[in-house]
Amino acid sequence: MKRLVLENFIPYRLSLTSNLVSDTIARTYEALYGLSIPQWRLIAVTAEKSGVTQQAIGLQIRMDKVTVSRAAIALVERGLLRRIANAEDRRSHLLELTDAGRDLYAVVAPKALELERRIFSQFDRDEVATFTAMLQRIETIALSLED
Repeated sequence: MKRLVLENFIPYRLSLTSNLVSDTIARTYEALYGLSIPQWRLIAVTAEKSGVTQQAIGLQIRMDKVTVSRAAIALVERGLLRRIANAEDRRSHLLELTDAGRDLYAVVAPKALELERRIFSQFDRDEVATFTAMLQRIETIALSLED
């Protein structure tokens, strides 16, 4: 029987690498913009899909509803996000960016792309494309295992 060695266990390596990248980005967002990773992800999703529910955001970014709710509350309090009554489901609200939220997104998004560029600058275009395709396949397979 094959022995588990944590350092060689691919799910562990994925998690470790993801955490390292996420922590680097989180420090930048917190220092420059006062945003946590969950808050930034809510801003990014609502910038892409205005009028989205917290539940839909949680499903898209794989974040639990308490974390999404806390991030939404903090962003509403900062005047970056607003809640709108959901005519289709009175139990939920639709989230959209305020003008200040859109302005912040316009500043943060280029910084996010620059951080991505810096992280992947040591790889050629084909390596990045292959890596991205592999991540998408891993995600699809992992989702199929949930059923």
